[in-house]
Amino acid sequence: MTDTARLLIDSRCSLGEGPIWHDGRNQLFWFDIENRTLFAATEEGEQQGEWRFDEIVAAAAIVDDDHLILAAETGLKRFTIGSGTLEHLVDIERDVPANRTNDSRVHPSGAFWIGTMKKQEGPKQGAVYHYREGTLATIISNVAIPNATCFSPDGRTAYWADTPDRKILKCQTDPETGMPIGEWTLFADVSEHRGHPDGAVVDSEGYLWNARWGGSCVIRYAPDGSLDRIVEVPTGQVTCPAFGGKDLKRLFLTTASRSLPAEQAEAEKAGGIFYIDLDVAGLPEARIRP
Repeated sequence: MTDTARLLIDSRCSLGEGPIWHDGRNQLFWFDIENRTLFAATEEGEQQGEWRFDEIVAAAAIVDDDHLILAAETGLKRFTIGSGTLEHLVDIERDVPANRTNDSRVHPSGAFWIGTMKKQEGPKQGAVYHYREGTLATIISNVAIPNATCFSPDGRTAYWADTPDRKILKCQTDPETGMPIGEWTLFADVSEHRGHPDGAVVDSEGYLWNARWGGSCVIRYAPDGSLDRIVEVPTGQVTCPAFGGKDLKRLFLTTASRSLPAEQAEAEKAGGIFYIDLDVAGLPEARIRP
């Protein structure tokens, strides 16, 4: 099955990323990483909020209807949505100014997996961290571009990719703590398909949806790693999917306009939010246990 996503919001992000559907507020949140901005909108594309920060912000975890935890350049911040105020929680690589946060997601246990990477291309200097109930631990080291972080519905499997390697990996996780308890093994060899693996999310049937940077698509993989379907996207740099809407059957897609010629970016509406309505539901975003 192949279908095509359509433009929902012409947000023109340089690097749109980190979409999550807040089912308590019925809002989609997403980031423009390079412009240090967080946005909110309804499932129909009505923009309802925009917040700018003095450092890079890349991802969010839901605390409750009034608060998010933001994965910012120097650490985790508790964000009050109504007032826009920030409270610093814990440092993450504050002493590594060349790095920033990237793709991150909450495990069903309430643990927040947070990826970091170099701001500019260079040797592998990033990592993946596990944060739960005030404790931060490093779980993956020597990372170039962490992406595709997501989890099976039962919390027993984690998926992850280092984008340049063009492989999505999997490992067993403790469903109670979200800590990895097994070795990383191959889930899908992305080099056999279009583009590079970017953000990913798992649906209610346990299938993984992976956005493809440079591939103009999102690919759905079965739990055994086989390709199930492709959703075409009319712009090349597709960064991350998120299920949302009243029935969790709308797939939202962030995209990027960075490095594209202005005429191409305008023609493709690169950096916009695209969407497609599906016959399968996603899962509500897990709440963090801060």
